[in-house]
Amino acid sequence: MHLPEALPKAELHLHIEGTLEPELAFALAARNGVDLPYADTEELRAAYLFSDLQSFLDLYYGLMAVLRTADDFTELADAYLARAARQGVRHAEIFFDPQAHTERGVPLGTVVEGLARALDRSEERHGVSTQLIMCFLRDRSAESAMETLRAAEPYLHHIVGVGLDSAEVGHPPSKFAEVYAAAGALGLRKVAHAGEEGPPAYVREALDVLGVERIDHGLRAMEDGELVERLVRERVPLTLCPLSNVRLRAVDVLEDHPLPSMMAAGLLVTVNSDDPAYFGGYVGDTFHAVHEALGIGQEQLRELARNSFLASFLDHDEDRRARYLAEVEAYTFD
Repeated sequence: MHLPEALPKAELHLHIEGTLEPELAFALAARNGVDLPYADTEELRAAYLFSDLQSFLDLYYGLMAVLRTADDFTELADAYLARAARQGVRHAEIFFDPQAHTERGVPLGTVVEGLARALDRSEERHGVSTQLIMCFLRDRSAESAMETLRAAEPYLHHIVGVGLDSAEVGHPPSKFAEVYAAAGALGLRKVAHAGEEGPPAYVREALDVLGVERIDHGLRAMEDGELVERLVRERVPLTLCPLSNVRLRAVDVLEDHPLPSMMAAGLLVTVNSDDPAYFGGYVGDTFHAVHEALGIGQEQLRELARNSFLASFLDHDEDRRARYLAEVEAYTFD
């Protein structure tokens, strides 16, 4: 029997730092001489049971201390890609947070070149095509984001686009208008987290001020009927992360997630894992979870998979996208 989690799909909302499993964290800590404030992997895994976005971010950024060398980033990305391939991922557009590394003394080139080494051989090793998206930390200054963009220019042959993540409330998209304009001038694609914790107005700003092509999360857009109509009319993709929404208390329980109503409204939604090591599952696990908890049937799962390829940045290779879409249509669940 073919299971929902093995359905061919693209993953469009995945933070590579959020794939750091406790076992790899301890292995890298030992290799790099980093002391972790946890006795063992079980104690660290227990720490992954955080209560809100800020407590998650504190752990998330603190644990990055184990990532020091290009080899570390290569190993991290390889581990994700192997897991993703087993869960049906055929294409992955992967976020990374350069400021979280450069601020602790790891050169940007070390990060990009380490990740690129894994991504460049991903099709051969894992059967997964990849693209890399550089995110700016929205709780840092716009000046810091601009400095990061300029520092990344020698590495743009590895990077397809820019994104915006970290703590949303109090940091509207408009704060980064000049940075996004500069990124657009460099030919980079544009996405941004909006409407996860922040209001629907942040989704509008991301579209109108930053000129993004996709909204990451966008959950709270459902509070604004006119915005929903616009998103449907303009076919703006939303990269939803249901397990993340539950763990960070944007939704109390998975059974309350608005995914079914968002699909019924005609929104172009996709399902992704966000930070899977921390949020209880990779993207195939997420497909299985929404199937079980929300009654998302087989044809709706197929629609979500189809949407993932339609929303991807594969428009430079329509033949590849067509092949992936054909795989979705040919997939049989039993």
